Amino acid sequence: MLTLSLETTPAPADEQVVLKGLRAFNVSVIGDPHERPVNVFARDGEGRVVGGLVGHIKWRWLYVAKLWLPDSLRGTGTGTKLMRMAEEHAWKEDCLGVHLDTFEYQALPFYQKLGYELFGTLEGYPPGYRQYYLKKTRPTS
Repeated sequence: MLTLSLETTPAPADEQVVLKGLRAFNVSVIGDPHERPVNVFARDGEGRVVGGLVGHIKWRWLYVAKLWLPDSLRGTGTGTKLMRMAEEHAWKEDCLGVHLDTFEYQALPFYQKLGYELFGTLEGYPPGYRQYYLKKTRPTS
């Protein structure tokens, strides 16, 4: 007999059953995602990470999952340099584009200035705000 259970703290092995099953199904339909990490870090004079970009390439698209800089580095061009380095890597890796999301109180104008196009908005996420979804496709030569 099949039973259903809602679990807020599942065993990692139980989660893996679902994740592995979905990944196998996706690969059978659209092929291997060739997923690999892409990270660009800002380091101080002693080599310590003080900010950066964390993402991954999957199915020939770079996803920028996180971009963060301390207040002292905002407005200095460092964020633009991090994004450009990630984009250049994506183009060298033959990616079709870059996509990301940002909350309305974060960096929408920053990404738009870099050429990112808004393609979706989730109203009320988080409550009282919006989450924006943006993309930039590979430049044509």
